[in-house]
Amino acid sequence: MIFFLAGTSDARELAVKLQETGRPVTASVVTQNASIELEAAGISTRVGRLAGDEMATVLEKGYTAVVDASHPFAEEASRNAIEAAQRAGIPYIRFERAGTQVIEHPLVTRVGTYEEAAEAALERGGVVLLTTGSKTLQVFTEKLLPHTDIRLIARMLPRTDNMEKCAALGLPQKNIVAMQGPFTKEFDLALYRHYGVTTTVMKESGAIGAVAEKIEAAVSLGIETIVISRPPVQYPNQCEQFEQVIHTLNCLEETKHGL
Repeated sequence: MIFFLAGTSDARELAVKLQETGRPVTASVVTQNASIELEAAGISTRVGRLAGDEMATVLEKGYTAVVDASHPFAEEASRNAIEAAQRAGIPYIRFERAGTQVIEHPLVTRVGTYEEAAEAALERGGVVLLTTGSKTLQVFTEKLLPHTDIRLIARMLPRTDNMEKCAALGLPQKNIVAMQGPFTKEFDLALYRHYGVTTTVMKESGAIGAVAEKIEAAVSLGIETIVISRPPVQYPNQCEQFEQVIHTLNCLEETKHGL
């Protein structure tokens, strides 16, 4: 039985493929919407974040492996899963698509943290578009909203809690783009033009997140682009393809049973 951390757009497909190998899968998700999508595909789910101790307790209920397909920027969840799997004495496997090759260009700046990204956006000023989600929104609102010469636009998932967070942080409704991707390069171009964006901030999410297209669109319009690098996490058994995950599971199971 597989405990599966789902946090990317291709996680559902991987969960289905794992279950097709005869391994029952329980997917751990943060939101109810994610749960609905996975349940529709025949995958059992549990909703809500788990601390390390809580996850270790869950894994004791007959799970034989952890497959982590959480978002590349959900580093706390991954570290909790690694620790919990070690405590439970079961294998941990990380699935993560290869990162985007960020183009070298005078308009493109790579940074290591959200705080560095906020500082870089402050230096550039103008109309700043965030596509980094709601979790770290406060880092940017605290740094940028006090400056009347900066307009902060935030694109995020159209969830009630996100809208409530924006209101609590003082982000005006007219500066919220509540939509669910993925988005095309043409859409990004239209969005940049509509708001007159001069600086955009994004995460290095990978090909599925269409990061390369967002960068290309921004650079083509002369927009300053700040890219936040993936957090450094030492993942055991890291895989970039579905087939690698299944092969690694097979090998680990064979080793455990002395085959």
